[in-house]
Amino acid sequence: MGKINLPSSRLSNQGDGGCGASRCYPVSYPLNSRGGCGGFRGPHVFVYGVICNMAELHIIGQIVGASGFPQNSLFCKWGVHTGGAWRLLSGLKEGQTQVDIPQTGDMAYWSHPIDVHYATKGLQGWPKLHLQVWHQDSFGRCQLYGYGYCHVPSSPGHHRISCATWRPLGSWQEQLSQMFVGGGPQLRSPDLVYSGADRYRLHTEAMGNVELELGIIMRHFDKYGVES
Repeated sequence: MGKINLPSSRLSNQGDGGCGASRCYPVSYPLNSRGGCGGFRGPHVFVYGVICNMAELHIIGQIVGASGFPQNSLFCKWGVHTGGAWRLLSGLKEGQTQVDIPQTGDMAYWSHPIDVHYATKGLQGWPKLHLQVWHQDSFGRCQLYGYGYCHVPSSPGHHRISCATWRPLGSWQEQLSQMFVGGGPQLRSPDLVYSGADRYRLHTEAMGNVELELGIIMRHFDKYGVES
C-alpha cells in the first residue's frame, strides 16, 4: 500500500500550514475518502496529510464492569459508531474485554481501556458507544446476555455512565429451549441497537447494567455552537 510524504512546510504547526487554518498537524488517512486541504484523492493509497479547521473530540476512559445479569462469567464486546463526517485520528473504535468471574458479589470487573481521538466538521452523527454483554459457561460456550448503547457525553470532563441492556425475547418454545440448552435469539443486524429503526417491533426483556467512566476532551467545538 503506497504512501506519499507531503512537504514539511505543509505539516507545520506555525501559521496556517498552507491550508488557511490556525493549526494543521500530520495524520494518516485514505485518499479516496478525503477531499479537503489539497483535494488529494486516489484508491488504496494512504498519505500523511493535514486536518484543518476541524473540531476534535478525545474520549479517554474505561468500561468498568457489569452487574445485574442472571449469571457471572461475563465479557463485553464494544464499539463506537459515528456519522460520516467523523474521522478517526487514533485509537481503536471497537474491542472486547476479558472474561471476569467475580469471587464475591455479582459485579464483573473489566477495567477495559477506551482511548479514541476523532476529528469532525459537523455535529451530525455524534459518537455512540454500543455494547454486547456475553456469558461464557464452564464448557466455553458463549451466550448473549444483552445489547445496549449510550451517547458519548457532549460536555468536557469526567463522566460516569450506567448503560442499561436488553436482549430479544423469543417464542415460548425458544425460551424453553434456552433454559435447557442455552443459546437464544440474536439480532441479525447489530445496527438496530443504536439506529432504532425497527426496534419497536422487537419483544425484549431487561437485563443488567454496564458501568463506564469516560473523560471527554473537546477542541474547536465553539465554531459549531458547542461550549468546550
